[in-house]
Amino acid sequence: MRELVIDLDAIAGNLHTMRAGSVGAKVMGVVKANAYGHGMVPVAKRLEAEGVDYLGVADIGEALELRAAGIKTPVLAWLHDPRETYLEAVRHDIELGLATIAQLESVVAAAKTLGTVAAVHLKVDTGLGRNGATLHEWPALVAEARDLAAAGLIRVVGVFSHLSVTSAADDLAQIEKFDAAVEQARNLGLEFEMRHLLASDGAILYPQACYEMVRIGIALYGFSPFIDHSADEYGLRTAMTAKSVVVQTKRVPAGHGVSYGYLHRTEGERTLALIPVGYAEGLPREATGAAQVSIRGHRYTILARIAMDQFVIDCGDDEVEVGDEVVLFGDPTLGLPSADSLARAVGTINYEIVTRMGGRFKRRYIGEVQ
Repeated sequence: MRELVIDLDAIAGNLHTMRAGSVGAKVMGVVKANAYGHGMVPVAKRLEAEGVDYLGVADIGEALELRAAGIKTPVLAWLHDPRETYLEAVRHDIELGLATIAQLESVVAAAKTLGTVAAVHLKVDTGLGRNGATLHEWPALVAEARDLAAAGLIRVVGVFSHLSVTSAADDLAQIEKFDAAVEQARNLGLEFEMRHLLASDGAILYPQACYEMVRIGIALYGFSPFIDHSADEYGLRTAMTAKSVVVQTKRVPAGHGVSYGYLHRTEGERTLALIPVGYAEGLPREATGAAQVSIRGHRYTILARIAMDQFVIDCGDDEVEVGDEVVLFGDPTLGLPSADSLARAVGTINYEIVTRMGGRFKRRYIGEVQ
């Protein structure tokens, strides 16, 4: 009754499109948060088959899930529980994004226990204000990492940061700070293999700062990172289509209240169609009165209150039958409502819409690698 169709061929195409614009840099495919709702393992397997250079996740649990699925591609995880021992991460060759000396010490303890060398990336906060060493803390972190690398306990793979995408001026200031932090690290004697700063938005806007690697997230799934530009402007193709079916229809008289609170009452005799998707599946309750769905090629606004398990469409006098396909969102170039339009309806962004899709939805894959 509820289906997320994930087009892995589209994701593969988006990878190659973003790679072509990345000035020869390596590409990390970001598959955190269940690949932005698309399914982490199937997406990662297809990306690996397409030759992606790295995979990026937020935490070690996600990285270990990739390894358990047989993924061999290098994986970077960068958001850590303060109680983390890092033993399993180091054991399974997970590269670790680190921002503090305390994290370094814990990783080294794990490496010593296992008799191996841990691979790390050092993160500097250039202005976003999230994780990363401050510019004041950076020299001490670098010096500690340099000494540990010299002792053969760690290998420093990369130095990285993240843009705020607040304005061009703010981004360019961060790029300048990042360049200065890299130069400072080199002057302190730190040896590393790569720099990476840009995500999807930055890779599009600032090719001069692609460095040795870019981290591609939302663009991989065929969505624009900018609310004022569409994905097709960048040659990207939407990978997720959210579908359901009409499970009941009924003819009701004028003035009939529909769903909780009677936010909608029929203006005349109407056909109502019941669709078994609600906020338990990630369809925002706030979309009531604004979001549209497609049935038989016609657009209908969800006028009545979205409930936990279902919503109702007033189809007027249109012919609608039980079993008809309902598209909540998909590829707008095919005339379908988009995740962007749903996001606008509730005052959020496409990232949140696709990431929250779940509940009783089942995922079906096109182009899956076994």
